[in-house]
Amino acid sequence: MSVFIKPLRVFACCALFINQASRLHAQQVPDTISKKQDTMQLVDKKLKKLIYFNTPKTLSTVSSTAIPGAELTSTLVASYPIALAGRLAGLTTSQNSGQPFNEGYSMRLRGQSPLIFIDGIPRSVSEIGIEEIESVTVLKDAVSLAMLGVRGANGAVSIVTKKGMVAGQKISFTGQWGIQQPIQNLISKPLDAFNYATLYNEALTNDGLSAANNGFSQSAINAYQTGSDPLRYPNVNWADEVLRKSAAVARYNLNTSGGNQYVRFFVNLEHFKQNGLLKTRDDINTKYSTNANFVGYFIRSNVDVNLTDKLSAGLYVQGRILTDNSPGNSGTQSIFNALKATPNSAYPIFNANGTYGGSAQFQNNIVAQGVSAGYSKTNTRTVLSDFYLKYNLDDLSKGLWVKARASFFSNLAENYIRNKSFAVFEQISGFGTLSPVYRQYNNNTDQANGNNIAFQNRSDFQELSFGYQRDFGLNGVDAVILANRDNLINGSNLPYAIKGISGHISYNYDKKYLAEVSFSQSGANRYPDKGGFKYGFFPALGLGWNIQQEDFLKENSWLNQLKLYASYGKVGRDNGAYYTYQQVYNGSPGAIFGSSAGTATTIGESFLANPAITWEYAKMLNIGIDAGFLNDRLGLNVEYYKNNFADLSIMRGNGSSLLGISYPNENIGKQNYYGWEAQLSWNEQKKKWGYFVRLNASLQKSKLIYSAEANQRYSWMQRTGHPVGQTYGYIAEGLFRSQQEITGYPTIEGYTPQPGDIKYRDLNGDGVINQYDQTTIGSQKPSLFLGAKLGFHVVGFDVSALVQGVINQEVYLSDNSYWEFQGGTAQAYQTHLNRFTPATANTAAYPRLTTNSGPRNGATNNFVSSSFWLRNGDFVRLRNVELGYTLPARLTQKVGLKSTRLFTNGLNLWTLSSKTFNGADPENFNGNYPIERIFSFGVNIQL
Repeated sequence: MSVFIKPLRVFACCALFINQASRLHAQQVPDTISKKQDTMQLVDKKLKKLIYFNTPKTLSTVSSTAIPGAELTSTLVASYPIALAGRLAGLTTSQNSGQPFNEGYSMRLRGQSPLIFIDGIPRSVSEIGIEEIESVTVLKDAVSLAMLGVRGANGAVSIVTKKGMVAGQKISFTGQWGIQQPIQNLISKPLDAFNYATLYNEALTNDGLSAANNGFSQSAINAYQTGSDPLRYPNVNWADEVLRKSAAVARYNLNTSGGNQYVRFFVNLEHFKQNGLLKTRDDINTKYSTNANFVGYFIRSNVDVNLTDKLSAGLYVQGRILTDNSPGNSGTQSIFNALKATPNSAYPIFNANGTYGGSAQFQNNIVAQGVSAGYSKTNTRTVLSDFYLKYNLDDLSKGLWVKARASFFSNLAENYIRNKSFAVFEQISGFGTLSPVYRQYNNNTDQANGNNIAFQNRSDFQELSFGYQRDFGLNGVDAVILANRDNLINGSNLPYAIKGISGHISYNYDKKYLAEVSFSQSGANRYPDKGGFKYGFFPALGLGWNIQQEDFLKENSWLNQLKLYASYGKVGRDNGAYYTYQQVYNGSPGAIFGSSAGTATTIGESFLANPAITWEYAKMLNIGIDAGFLNDRLGLNVEYYKNNFADLSIMRGNGSSLLGISYPNENIGKQNYYGWEAQLSWNEQKKKWGYFVRLNASLQKSKLIYSAEANQRYSWMQRTGHPVGQTYGYIAEGLFRSQQEITGYPTIEGYTPQPGDIKYRDLNGDGVINQYDQTTIGSQKPSLFLGAKLGFHVVGFDVSALVQGVINQEVYLSDNSYWEFQGGTAQAYQTHLNRFTPATANTAAYPRLTTNSGPRNGATNNFVSSSFWLRNGDFVRLRNVELGYTLPARLTQKVGLKSTRLFTNGLNLWTLSSKTFNGADPENFNGNYPIERIFSFGVNIQL
């Protein structure tokens, strides 16, 4: 517990310092809040906060969805994307690992990987802490994205950080402590040693190999069953030996904010610590940790200053110190790879003399790999600074302003490797005696120290913008035009620069008829052009109609909002690589010339250049309706979108071997993404109680229009016309139950099937199963995403729940997390107990077993891509539940506190999925680092 108590002492000292500084600040500068400023704060809640411009929701034609950062703060995770799952229509978030700060998350916006912007500047997804977030907005249509120019087609996630407000000083402390419990990460449990040996011998026989010569003896099988000699015939549950049942996680956050008419500030300090699920052994190693731990320290300071009544400035600074630890030099994932490759019968953990067990076949002891192979530590240091100056030009024209921004970012990650090797020993004789004889594999070595730069990057950003906002009677105009440049250097790569001029103009007549235009003339330095940059023009137009403003609807008190809107435009996607337009030649030895038969160096093309290479683009259509009823208690939003991607950079699949080299990448691919999104909400608030319900659904579909694929003999072999990312293979029709059934079935080219093998459909009816019978068999990309957020509060108590659903998804089961004896020796699972045998011919659900070798190797037929291994991957997950209680103000104010809230939170509490997963997590069922179920308790104190 000391590791969690120490941060409390640090934060207590910081709280005292900030409290005194805040009081001093309050004494020096008058704190005044005008009615106008207070009104503006209320108006801000009705704004769509986009990247380069803000628009009142009622006057906007763009497609965007937003949530406040306060919804995320009590989710006890290091990376905010995990907390976004199920909250925003159109944005899907998945996670395939629970490893601290390496959670394997991904975000998709209408099927694409969106750009991340923090305070209007492009950043990476991980460069912000949850407590720093004021709001998260997803931008989905051409009007909101066209100003991004050459890189806007994937959509964007815009994050606004917290700022100070014209209000009294506020200090907030949050402490949150939790317990992580791993969710099952394998569909089926590994076999014990007895069943493994029995099934292995059976698989050898199936493959036409001798179990007597290559497998386990009957005496060994009996010993595995009785457990009579655990050193010679071990039965080790390796997962139990190296994985914990639970681990601690904690977060401490202290922030202060406030301001007056001159200065506004927000300062945030955070400490996050997450212990890993790997076991450590104090009896073996007490010098250092070999667990997969993560520790992070975060600081942010956002200060805005009114230098004069016309000139304002801001300085936003962030720093991060991150440390993640892993065992050995090969990392945490190697432990889980070893678990899937090592059967329970492989070797004992320790021999009788205390040395590590092993064998000629298994020379890596998993326990030793976790605690005796040293450790590696990655230290990451990040510094970010944003600065702006804004000048009010009302003297020239009312509503006119100019703003200059600059930003610098630097990131350095350094590996510290403390590596050593260990010996394993196999007892080869002297069993049951006092003089056992061992054979040694590998050697014990001293720790070898090393370090290297794992990753480094830096970026700089500059921008100059002019804006204008004014109403002329019934006419309202809002405009911004800007020029910016973004320069990024990753490691030793060449600089990647994007620059251009962008603009946005919105117009409304009587707040009834709406029009918006966005555009960008932007380019990147990856494409051929005389000036080093190649530019393109990306325009977009949006139109809207506030129908409720019409005279025939104004008198309807039950209707608060009814808006139709649509947008269409062209947006770019930069997906190129350096110098693909320039022909490059290299020398390659090996050609033989002359009578001496000697080799000589020749010059040839490393690849074919394409001087016409350019960026990809999407033409985006969005149509929507926005409605509010009953004093906006009931809200409804429905949108249809269609994004046609063209000029996709691909390599032709219909090339000729006569060319002697692969075709170059060309801008010839085409894909369509289209679908529907809907949001429905109800919000009821009374004096002492209230509740809300927010539902969202996203239907996402796609179609491959053109990919220059090779001409296929049959139409069902074509990929064109099918959804993007389809799985291709054979259509399985069950198992061969008897030799008689095989005799009457089409032949399988190059293979003689056995009873228990998978049989496939003969699509062309020629009596032969071969590549001409392969077709689309399913999609591993879901098409329907659901989310529901519900909450209730009464007299200090509040409770909320978040449910996420993923529908119409298939998963493909394969490799050594599901198939048996991969590589001839890997793990096997309880699923394989239901395999085909002559006795189970009528009921078996799994093919005959195979060791992947031998004259009747079943893997040749059974492990090819087919629908047999596709399963229903749909799931509904209770993502988050929170219960809180805010102490009565009369109690907290007696001790000088503004408020105190106690809360408990649960993450990933329950999942409903198909029987396929057998209790495993539907996002992590392949035996990798497990996703965690987290139970936490916290307190928030405000001064």
